[in-house]
Amino acid sequence: MKDGFVKTAAITPSVRVADVKFNVREMARLVKEYAAKGCKLIVFPELAVTGYTAADLFTQDTLICAAEEGLLSLAEATANCDCATVVGVPLVISGKLYNCAAVLKSGGILGVVPKTEIPNYGEFYEARHFVSARDLDTDETELGGVGVPVGTDLVFVCEKMPQFAFGVEICEDMWVPGSPAESLCAAGATIVCNPSASNELIGKAEYRRLLVRAASGKNLCGYIYADAGMGESTTDVVFAGHDMIAEDSTVLAESEPFGNGAAIAEIDVFMLDRERRRQSTFHACDSARKIYFDCKTEDTQLTRNVSPTPFVPADKEGRDKRCKLIFDIQAGGLAKRIIHTGTKKAVVGLSGGLDSALALAVTVKAARMAGLSPSDVLAVTMPCFGTTSRTRNNAELLAKGLGTDFREVPIGEAVKVHLRDIGHPIDVTDVAYENAQARERTQVLMDIANMCGGLVVGTGDLSEAALGWSTYNGDHMSMYCVNTSVPKTLVRYLVAYYADTCGSEDAAKALRDILDTPISPELIPAENGRIVQKTEEIVGSYDLNDFFLYYTVRRGFRPRKVLRLAKIAFGGVYGDKELLSGLEKFYRRFFAQQFKRSCTPDGPKVGSVALSPRGDWRMPSDACPDAWLDDLK
Repeated sequence: MKDGFVKTAAITPSVRVADVKFNVREMARLVKEYAAKGCKLIVFPELAVTGYTAADLFTQDTLICAAEEGLLSLAEATANCDCATVVGVPLVISGKLYNCAAVLKSGGILGVVPKTEIPNYGEFYEARHFVSARDLDTDETELGGVGVPVGTDLVFVCEKMPQFAFGVEICEDMWVPGSPAESLCAAGATIVCNPSASNELIGKAEYRRLLVRAASGKNLCGYIYADAGMGESTTDVVFAGHDMIAEDSTVLAESEPFGNGAAIAEIDVFMLDRERRRQSTFHACDSARKIYFDCKTEDTQLTRNVSPTPFVPADKEGRDKRCKLIFDIQAGGLAKRIIHTGTKKAVVGLSGGLDSALALAVTVKAARMAGLSPSDVLAVTMPCFGTTSRTRNNAELLAKGLGTDFREVPIGEAVKVHLRDIGHPIDVTDVAYENAQARERTQVLMDIANMCGGLVVGTGDLSEAALGWSTYNGDHMSMYCVNTSVPKTLVRYLVAYYADTCGSEDAAKALRDILDTPISPELIPAENGRIVQKTEEIVGSYDLNDFFLYYTVRRGFRPRKVLRLAKIAFGGVYGDKELLSGLEKFYRRFFAQQFKRSCTPDGPKVGSVALSPRGDWRMPSDACPDAWLDDLK
């Protein structure tokens, strides 16, 4: 359970309806098997001890007595397994029959949770046999001669890791407004277990998945859904064993329907606990009875997928939808600024690189939204000492392909004069040499904008802001920065998406070559027409930096946890030493460059990570990174 990862399983066992001994043997076998795999919490389906479809056999004392005996037998059989087990069972409490979930650990029964919502419509007629938890008139029942807590207000808490706390709701409880999960999570449960028996119908799997995702999202919890399977009676309905494990609206694992199987995944309870603290609208209350249990806090081998590109959807359809939405947000923000200021021109510095290409595409769309035409967008390229013909030509081809006004303003002579005026040798390619070019370009853009009554559109992206990879009061400054919250890894996909959808052959050709061009500020003279200054050789891979940025800012993980996830995400691509070095460099730059972020221009937030000092990220410019660097040691 190191770093807060709790390995969990939702299991659909083989069942025989009304054959308690068989069912208990099968579940005991599975508990031992999955506990050996490191699972600390195992959930079986609703009424798994007897089978959900026993119908009027639930009125038979023979079955009900066998169910209680079977439950005690299952607890005893799994006593040496270091995991908590949730299993569905019918139990008589205070003379009434309840559809229950029992929580087993270390040979005993920690508690019993009765079902609240008893369906009695369509193919369901549970009210024929069971009463609702609302009818419960006691908070304890006796099982095997031992008093056991009973109720819907039980939260089971791991003594050694209190963030590992779970509650239980049963099947229909999830499908209704005001589900028990809401109060359980408010009371501290970071995981909700749902022993369920949901029969399969056309379209139901999609809706069921949506409910599980929504329940985990709105309650900021892990959600374990264990579904009844094909061992149930098929007299009138069929069960598919659709097991799922979700975390904060994301499905981590899902079993294939129609086959007794399992879903297994690690739920990050530290992350969930931190998200609840972060979201001020998550209202906690101490309304539950806490039942404590012991669990070894051994390391957990992670099986969950860790994407190396957390900002980018894995599937093309999802990426295309996200790209379209981001373009709409960016262009909508800029269009509002154009309309509000009454400007008639938008000025973009076009380098022939990724960021400025994206900014120009967004500006063209914004101009149309604001009632202007593409020709009202002025694309300015400003070649200097490091500019190559490749980037220069791509800039012109893109601008003309999109129908914008295009202007070339060479700045080499102006920069030479400036360097001479301040006494800087022209052959010393240091920081002053580089920044003089960046600031000259910003001055040109600002002055041109003033001349034409225009507005300078910034091109810098989120990754550059995080690393401070900009010249203070140079490319750092603009009148509205459309890429301000778009990370570099996502910029690539946005440019590729636009190349496929822009409708201009010339623009698409330029964009595709831009995608193949090394990322560079081109501030150092080229060698034989080739770029020699490559950004990622200086600041590190953007794939890594964006990964570090996401888990540092969005998730707030400790450095050692970020590094652990990076080893999984980039295994076989980067070695451990390279990852460690890259993460150390990221923290140093992130802390040292806050002063630039403290005075960045306006720009639209498009995703869950943004560094605007007016919104998401307020950090002192002189904060120290020592605690983060020490954690890595």
